[in-house]
Amino acid sequence: MKKQNIKLYSLFAWCVATFQLVVAQELITTDEAVELALEHNYGIKIANNAVKVAENNSNVLNSGYLPTVTGNAGASLDVQNTEGQLANGETRVAEGAETRRYNASVNLNYTLFDGLGRYYNYKQLKEEYQLSQLEARLTIETIMVELFTIYYNVAQLSENTEALEKTLAISKDRLTRSEYAFEYGQNTKLDVLNAEVDINNDSINLINAYQQLKNTKRDLSVVMGNKIETTYEVDTIVTFPNLYLKEALYKKLLQNNVRLQQIEQNIKISDFTIKSSKSGYLPTIGLQGSYGWSEANNNSPLAFVLQNTNSGFSGALNLTWNLFDGGTTITRVKNAQIDLENQQLQKAQILAEVQRDFNNAWDDYQNKLRIYQVQQDNIKTAKNNFERTQEKFKLGQVTSIEFRQAQLNLLTSELNRNQAKYDAKLAEINVLQICGELLNNPL
Repeated sequence: MKKQNIKLYSLFAWCVATFQLVVAQELITTDEAVELALEHNYGIKIANNAVKVAENNSNVLNSGYLPTVTGNAGASLDVQNTEGQLANGETRVAEGAETRRYNASVNLNYTLFDGLGRYYNYKQLKEEYQLSQLEARLTIETIMVELFTIYYNVAQLSENTEALEKTLAISKDRLTRSEYAFEYGQNTKLDVLNAEVDINNDSINLINAYQQLKNTKRDLSVVMGNKIETTYEVDTIVTFPNLYLKEALYKKLLQNNVRLQQIEQNIKISDFTIKSSKSGYLPTIGLQGSYGWSEANNNSPLAFVLQNTNSGFSGALNLTWNLFDGGTTITRVKNAQIDLENQQLQKAQILAEVQRDFNNAWDDYQNKLRIYQVQQDNIKTAKNNFERTQEKFKLGQVTSIEFRQAQLNLLTSELNRNQAKYDAKLAEINVLQICGELLNNPL
């Protein structure tokens, strides 16, 4: 029996040593976790880069409002054998006569008017930039929900681990009492064996809880951009502010829900697409200008001019009107109008879905709060029952089986309380996300 007890106590010591690795460490609050994720999370970085691309696209440099300026230059060399007859009948021959030509020019092209297509395209790019910001915000909110889910999972596992550690300590004390009682003939060997089985089970549960806690901390570290080691603690204090009124949150939903804002942006973009497509009905007026220089050198004895140099400005104004393009513009406008209609229908659908999600999330939040309150009351009863049973067990008035059952009832109550607490908090987060207030409220 002593050899087996040594194994049990060694296992318990290993559990305690493992537990000490996760205590007295840096405490990461929810605000700090959010700050780390916003700064280092890879998904958020990618989303922010997408916003930068959209911002570049919406710049005036990509609008078509600015002219294009090109520079051209060239040089050529001709070597010819030439024979010619003059007016007086004299014949002249030029062998290897060289002609050198040089030219350079700067050309400008500018569209003065394109049927307002350029104007509406620029407006559309601005709206697409706003849409990219909303898409980035949706990505951030999704990652924040993931962050809080894992964070509170770590908190729950931390509290569960503490409860399991206390349970193991109680089982260890029970084993010691059972061994003393057996030595003095106050109980049977069965009580000792039952205590050993229970302490083994409790040790296994605690070992599994430690491993699960470590794995979940690694998950949280990934969401935070791997900028912190897994040797940290999280805040297990959770509050539920009584600041939420359903009517006020619903108004915020209509104003701030990211899905509703996205569809509004898509409607604006579709409207500008229609206007831009209609620009094909109007003419295009363009301006062209250039400044050029050229020089030609001819050493042929037959040439009348040995060197010729030209330089100067030239300009032109042109108008292009596609009177009929085979119906392409008409088709493009009709399709754009249908797309706008689809966007408006989708808006009505999204509004109905968001309203449903909000009502479901609100009811779920209220129910989970009530469950949490019931679990808090239940744990008081379980503690009172365990303490009474423990006193009777010390006096020999209850069996070890009855004591173990009270112990397990208390553990179950603590685990259920922890589950209910964090379920309620995550339900609150879900409500805030739907209302577009997740990033505006301290958690």
